Amino acid sequence: MSAEAGAGAGGSALRWRFCGVLPAVVAALPLLIALALPTAAAAAAGSGFRCRPGSRPVLFNFGDSNSDTGGMAAAKGWHLTRPEGRAFFPRPTGRFCDGRLTVDFLCESLNISYLSPFLKALGSNYSNGANFASAGAATQPRDVPFALHIQVQEFLYFRDRSLELIDQGLSGPIDAQGFQNALYMIDIGQNDVNALLSNLPYDQVVAKFPPILAEIKDAVQTLYSNGSRNFWIHGTGALGCLPQKLAIPRKNDSDLDQYGCLKTYNRAAVAFNLALGSLCDQLSAQMNDATIVYTDLFPIKYDLVANHTKYGFDKPLLTCCGYGGPPYNYDFNKGCQSKDVTACDDGSKFVSWDGVHLTEAANAVVAKAILSSQYSKPSLKFDQFCRA
Repeated sequence: MSAEAGAGAGGSALRWRFCGVLPAVVAALPLLIALALPTAAAAAAGSGFRCRPGSRPVLFNFGDSNSDTGGMAAAKGWHLTRPEGRAFFPRPTGRFCDGRLTVDFLCESLNISYLSPFLKALGSNYSNGANFASAGAATQPRDVPFALHIQVQEFLYFRDRSLELIDQGLSGPIDAQGFQNALYMIDIGQNDVNALLSNLPYDQVVAKFPPILAEIKDAVQTLYSNGSRNFWIHGTGALGCLPQKLAIPRKNDSDLDQYGCLKTYNRAAVAFNLALGSLCDQLSAQMNDATIVYTDLFPIKYDLVANHTKYGFDKPLLTCCGYGGPPYNYDFNKGCQSKDVTACDDGSKFVSWDGVHLTEAANAVVAKAILSSQYSKPSLKFDQFCRA
């Protein structure tokens, strides 16, 4: 199915549905966020899941730099240096972080190895799945590497080649049952929304959501038509709390909320997630033999700033590996890998690693909140797909 077909009558209905209630949602944003925030104890619940004995959990991930475990670095031949990866590995792995990403902690919860990038030729292990996420990825344009559509095509190639090897009597990393029972995770859309916000006023940004959603819909339908039955889809985070966005010159601070985040960016993120959640409801109704879980990451990531002391963070809007000093320590011309950039001493006290991506400490908090299932609809545990 093409993106245009996916955005037909269903896409139009979706657009009108969320646009009709959007003003009320925006007005009630502070209350919605407060109601969605669990206690610290509840946010930490749910870790340590294990699948049924004898089962081998398989995960396939599609997304952008928030879950890229080294795909873009392999594709472009980037030789990243420390401080990337210093908190855990302790070497650069192609992750845009000082350590583990949220997807890494989710893998740990299932007691499986971290996902190897599909594009990494050496040292990869695909026995428990593969990661197709790539830094900078968006849904549009769909035929540009490594857009969501391209990632899905890469998966289909991976699946067909694996099954072909098995048919030849050779060893394939995953068999047909493994592909059918696997969990398919999608975490994309942030780059699309950010690109719109950098060029258009809010109303026009929201009006351009349907084509983005159509690509996500097409990805799910394509995977479903090829046997996938378990989906876990993430909404976007609190875009208005990213130091990169806050460092953009502004006339005044009228668009800042009580925690210092940009209200317009966060309104757009909430609106996008509302529409994405509605899309997941539609897909669940259409694919009644599939499990589609939607998880709203906005309240989780907003809470990192709004209640940062609860998690041990001192500087929620300051970049750890950046340049320029307070209030954001972010310079558009000097990234974390620049020679004259020095990282903070203790990343565990920071929410933002490089102005765009979270620190390992923040990713751990996000993962625990996801595992609590309190932000998911339906409210299923992350290991549900391998213990049913």
